[in-house]
Amino acid sequence: MSGIGLIVAFVIAIVVMILAISKWKVHPFLAIMGISLVFAIIVGIPLGKIPGIIGTAFSGTFKSIGIVIILGAIIGTILEKTGAALKLAEMTARLVGPKHPELAMEIMGWVVSIPVFCDSGFVILDPIRKALQRKTRYSSVAMTVALSAGLYASHVFIPPTPGPIAAAGALGIEANLLGLIGMGAVVSIPVLIAAFFYANWIGKRIKSDEDIAEAGEGPTYEDLLKSFKNLPNGFLSLAPIIMPIIAMAVGSIAAMAKLQGPAGTFFAFIGTPIIALTIGVLFGLILLAQSGKMGDFYKMTDDTLRVVGPILFITAAGGVLGNVIVSAGFVDYMKGNAAVLSALGIFFPFLLAAILKTAQGSSTVAITTTAGIMGSIAESSSMMTLLGLTTPMAGILTVLAIGAGAMTVSHANDSYFWVVTNFGGMKPQNGYKTQTAVTFVMGIVAMVFIALMKLILA
Repeated sequence: MSGIGLIVAFVIAIVVMILAISKWKVHPFLAIMGISLVFAIIVGIPLGKIPGIIGTAFSGTFKSIGIVIILGAIIGTILEKTGAALKLAEMTARLVGPKHPELAMEIMGWVVSIPVFCDSGFVILDPIRKALQRKTRYSSVAMTVALSAGLYASHVFIPPTPGPIAAAGALGIEANLLGLIGMGAVVSIPVLIAAFFYANWIGKRIKSDEDIAEAGEGPTYEDLLKSFKNLPNGFLSLAPIIMPIIAMAVGSIAAMAKLQGPAGTFFAFIGTPIIALTIGVLFGLILLAQSGKMGDFYKMTDDTLRVVGPILFITAAGGVLGNVIVSAGFVDYMKGNAAVLSALGIFFPFLLAAILKTAQGSSTVAITTTAGIMGSIAESSSMMTLLGLTTPMAGILTVLAIGAGAMTVSHANDSYFWVVTNFGGMKPQNGYKTQTAVTFVMGIVAMVFIALMKLILA
């Protein structure tokens, strides 16, 4: 199949996949894999080649980023169970000061969500938010929106959260994770600023149950911090996050300096994402030992693998769909219309991710599926090549554009929407004015900033 028929088949496949996930409640893994198989048959890929195409793409995803995702998730679990996440929150609150609790919550969320899923991060930090709200009498809605925004920004922009890592692997820039971390942090700045102002603006116009109710009984901020008898110190709390970043930085610097010999080999070794995150896990083990919870490590790992498993499968399924689309000749047809498509440039992955996110709810699915469709910067037949996004920096900016689209917008079909709304004591209709609106603002601001950086850097 070729031409308009191929485009129609592609559009129908994406729509059916979205409906299957969001409306018919089919698991994303089954929906994506099923659509990939049906699409491959409909567009005329030889039946004998389809199993190989699917198997190669599926295993390739695990080979490139599977271990990295698992290690990052283990680090997040350790931070949660040892109280290190709370320690990081306390340190951030002290840094910002008591006059801006909403800013403290936003920064806390941004830091904690680097290794921790935003849903879990909100649950972890919500007791801090409530205690701070009782202590300061600041707008509960403003603090809720700020916390949600901080968590969400690092969730879609900064590895080792699964989405950005998976996208980096699909686009062939897994060796540039350090650059992605740095650029993700840079893009987060205007996004967090915009979310901060929106949180304060909407906080003056909407009241949550916490704002309406009189001060109730409950632990104070100080009581909450004391609830962990062995709360770790600041260095041990930061080490599982900061040490992998340092290792990757050293590896990148050694590579740029073209360091040779045993030293160059060693730095290249520790700078690879798998080894760098392994170092983070080792520091996590020290944190567990200091907290007296080494006996819980087996259960923590087991629980983490149960959570990460579905994400890995969904990630691999997204890679399968992308490989099927390429094999179907979709990109070849697009090359014939390069003049039209190239006009969209880096906005193409943003729009595609935004459509997928808004329709089916999962940022991770939106990121991995879009990244799979975009393909690698090193492949001459990929959408990345078609759009002229073939440099490592262009790849990094594309991952960030996909992330920006994948946060636009969070609404009723997104589990995070309900976590924020319910824990924040807000009615669903107010959730659209807070969570949905702030994710729209964040996505648009991020994409505008990314487009400007594209003009300057790539």
